[in-house]
Amino acid sequence: MIVQRTLKTLTKAVGVGLHSGQRVELTLRPAPVHTGIVFRRVDLPVPVDIPVRAESVTDTRLASTISAGQAKVHTIEHLMSACAGLGIDNLYVDITAEEVPILDGSAASFVFLLQSAGIAEQSAPRRFIRVLEPVEVRQGESDQVKWARLEPYHGFRLSFEIDFRHPAVDSTGQQVVFDLSEGVYARDIARARTFGFTRDVEMMRANGLALGGGLDNAIVMDDYKVLNADGLRYDDEFVKHKILDAMGDLYIVGQPLLAAYSAFRSGHALNNQLLRALLERPASYEIVSFDSEAQAPRGFASLQPVW
Repeated sequence: MIVQRTLKTLTKAVGVGLHSGQRVELTLRPAPVHTGIVFRRVDLPVPVDIPVRAESVTDTRLASTISAGQAKVHTIEHLMSACAGLGIDNLYVDITAEEVPILDGSAASFVFLLQSAGIAEQSAPRRFIRVLEPVEVRQGESDQVKWARLEPYHGFRLSFEIDFRHPAVDSTGQQVVFDLSEGVYARDIARARTFGFTRDVEMMRANGLALGGGLDNAIVMDDYKVLNADGLRYDDEFVKHKILDAMGDLYIVGQPLLAAYSAFRSGHALNNQLLRALLERPASYEIVSFDSEAQAPRGFASLQPVW
């Protein structure tokens, strides 16, 4: 049987929020079966739990934000991506501020934290959302078009194409396909960092955003080149980070997807719209479990136990 997974013990990290610049402590704790992933704002006078699900998303500008009442947590996608890549189903995330720490700008630090705590199998079947028919969302026209799509697939495959029209980006890979049955998330995707342009960073900081961003936690580019002294971690790091983000955004649905995801110039907003479009059409999906590894897609039956 393919079973649910949580952590063996708790683990902690301290960092700053990418946009807030605020110091934040993060504690990842084991959770019982069927809990899902739950953020807990422990800094509030009365702690507030914010369960991760598609309808909890209340803002998708620059990051994915979830809310419960007035309590919010920003920039959850990198941690969610690590949970998706490692197959973590149940987790409590205690947080002392409004934003998840950016750490090194990728999901690699979260992968390290989760693996350091150890991954424990639990005594309940893992539940998957199997897509039965195509679902697509689109925005814009002609050269401004963006889209994202889910199609039936016995496994989890992501295909992403970017189009930034910038010399530093154009000289790298513009399209990546990652299949969980063939690739290794921690090796192939997790180390891809978020990226931005100096002209945008200056504007964002003037509006109180990107206050915690810098060359140690993002790829930064001027009008022509990458400014980071150590260059890129992957030849196609830009588009791989979009895959990383998409994995985190899609895992917000609450269960792993069995689907082929494809996208062109998509982002947090379209990814959440895609999940909501799926959930609004009950005939387009079903919930399934697998009694044996032989029945399950290979990528889910043999999720990487260590780094």
